[in-house]
Amino acid sequence: MKIWQPEPREMLLSRAPVAFATGAATRVRGMRWFRDPQRNDIQHDLPGWPEGPSYTARSTGSVAAHTSLKAAAMAVGAAILAFLSSAGGNISGGGHAKSKGSRTPDEPADEVDDFPVMWAEAGTLARTLPWQLDPGRADEKHYRTHLIVTSRRLVVVGLPYHKKNLELIDDELLWECPRSNIQSIELKNFKDGYDFKVQFVDGSWCRLSSVWRASLMRYLVPPRELIPLESLTPQQRATVEDFAAQHQMPEPVSPIVARNPTGRMRVDILLPSNFTSAFGASEVTMTMDTSGRKVDIDDFLPEDF
Repeated sequence: MKIWQPEPREMLLSRAPVAFATGAATRVRGMRWFRDPQRNDIQHDLPGWPEGPSYTARSTGSVAAHTSLKAAAMAVGAAILAFLSSAGGNISGGGHAKSKGSRTPDEPADEVDDFPVMWAEAGTLARTLPWQLDPGRADEKHYRTHLIVTSRRLVVVGLPYHKKNLELIDDELLWECPRSNIQSIELKNFKDGYDFKVQFVDGSWCRLSSVWRASLMRYLVPPRELIPLESLTPQQRATVEDFAAQHQMPEPVSPIVARNPTGRMRVDILLPSNFTSAFGASEVTMTMDTSGRKVDIDDFLPEDF
């Protein structure tokens, strides 16, 4: 079993499953394309990539028919709910958290009419991404790709996935990119709120998706100030060390200390014992004020969450 580890003085910030995104609008639902800036399909030009599915966007007529059927179904559903409500039935929601998705596309050309997940001229960085990120090529029942964010780079690893043994981690390094080669990372909320776009300095980009996007983006969007342990006051450092000891933090691991918008400090520890193939890295976390006092969750401000 092999777990990917950062180099000395490089800090592991987050790790979670990731894949190329999938279209959600009716015309492109379940599809994705790999394009050059002229919108040519480049999937057959990507070196080392096995054959994968080829998609054709649905016609305007079929989209209109689907939309009409969906509207009719929704109207029938609304009528049934109204009848049940008038009859005294319990039709309350199930208490799910509010979605961060959006029904409004940011870029209709790339989210409704077409759905490129790679946009790259020949020789650009996006073309170096591994084929294992493509759900149309990799076997997601037995294999996962994880994105690892560190203080220096983005890394993609591949690993086996066994539903009955999620603690089995056997990483294979597939791709890495210094953060200096990344121009920007943009959250894309249409439709489910899981996608993000990585823009490289050479103009190429990719669109990835992760159910754990919030965790992956915590130190990327927006970039957050990381505070070295040696910069903490004695009381702050003592609080961090006590927290690390409480969770039996192993020697190679270092606490992540970052300043919240409130001025308080968030402390995260990614324990290798909490790594799984299904979820990636789960952190243990605390918040302390500038005096080094641990802040109880009941005293959190909105920006502390």
